[in-house]
Amino acid sequence: MNDFDGLVAVVTGGASGIGAATATQLRDRGASVAVLDRAYSAVSRGVTLDVPCDVADRHSTDAAIDIVGNALGAIDILINNAGIGASGDVSQNDDDEWHRVLSVNVIGIARITRAALPLLLKSSHASIVNTCSVLADIGVPQRALYSASKGAVRSLTLAMAADFIKQGIRVNAVTPGTADTPWVQRLLDQAPDAEAAATALRARQPMGRLVTADEIAFAIAYLASPLSAATTGTLLAVDGGMASIRVG
Repeated sequence: MNDFDGLVAVVTGGASGIGAATATQLRDRGASVAVLDRAYSAVSRGVTLDVPCDVADRHSTDAAIDIVGNALGAIDILINNAGIGASGDVSQNDDDEWHRVLSVNVIGIARITRAALPLLLKSSHASIVNTCSVLADIGVPQRALYSASKGAVRSLTLAMAADFIKQGIRVNAVTPGTADTPWVQRLLDQAPDAEAAATALRARQPMGRLVTADEIAFAIAYLASPLSAATTGTLLAVDGGMASIRVG
């Protein structure tokens, strides 16, 4: 497919996991891709531009978007994927952690979008895709702060879609289930029994396995593509049926 030919895409948190898979998907379908992240590895090689960026810092986000605009001349696609996790119930995360997670997962979307908006408004194929989570719709134990942040991303996505529809910018989100990513692997490594924890994660998804980063990236590309020009305000589940079906 070459549906992104001639378009410029920005992927935050694009150096690993879902972001890296998305950057590769967009690049392979013709986009010039700028990856924004705090740190890089070989995973992010092959994209057009790697830009250091901390979405929790307004000066960093503004500077990163300036670099993209000066280097590539446009922004057509914005993938707001950067995010961090948190474990525990409401008694286990202090105020500083609440502020940190919300600053990255929610306000970070606002910071990057605000900086990119002047360039997005010039595009004939402007599209924003946010990475949300199935936990915006269902409750699971020990994820209070993370779930709250992703619930905010869900609402923010719909509000942004309403705000920008008359200006020609589509806004959508994916809601992944538990994904096979470095962050999930780090959680498993910290568990007292990593294998038992992995088995439990797989079991709570009706398909019996974790979602892959590539599967989520394909859904993000679908929402971002000019071929999906009538799709906005949509939250696309890629969760193995976790939010919608029961098999036992």
